[in-house]
Amino acid sequence: MNNDIERVLYSEEELSNRMDQMAQEITANYEDKKPLVVPVMTGAMMFSSEMLKRMNFLLNVDIVKASSYVGSKSTGEVKLVQDVRSDVKGRHVIFMEDIIDTGHTLKYLKELFEKRGAASVKICAMLDKPDTRQVDLQGDYVGFSAPDEFLVGYGLDYDGFYRNLPYIGVLKKSVYEK
Repeated sequence: MNNDIERVLYSEEELSNRMDQMAQEITANYEDKKPLVVPVMTGAMMFSSEMLKRMNFLLNVDIVKASSYVGSKSTGEVKLVQDVRSDVKGRHVIFMEDIIDTGHTLKYLKELFEKRGAASVKICAMLDKPDTRQVDLQGDYVGFSAPDEFLVGYGLDYDGFYRNLPYIGVLKKSVYEK
């Protein structure tokens, strides 16, 4: 699978160092708030797991599964596949996401949780692709800005594969343009 990678964009060490920095910032902002951390599955599982280990305060975790993608293209229409079980009313919510791409999914989730009465809703993402944004949405805690290329690894996938790479790399066009 490493042979399918054109180049490594962010190494395992770079990802780890940046997560340490983001976790320190989040800890300073939430150490007395007992937030609900909500990983957006499935892509955010690796990033969320690593971030949770670094966040040194009381928190709850619940997951949501939502998508606006069919294959490798966004439809712009978000489908909520699995909702959280937690009541978010009055809670500080932090969404954990692997990448902010078009922004459709996170905008939908943020607005949904605000309507449900969350005290605040913030977004923490490993990557942000501002060049592909289709809606007005910004991440509150972002690891790296990413180029408009097909990225895989560290939770990011192509057709369900490559999530288990310990780094983030650019997938060769020959792999996904078959």
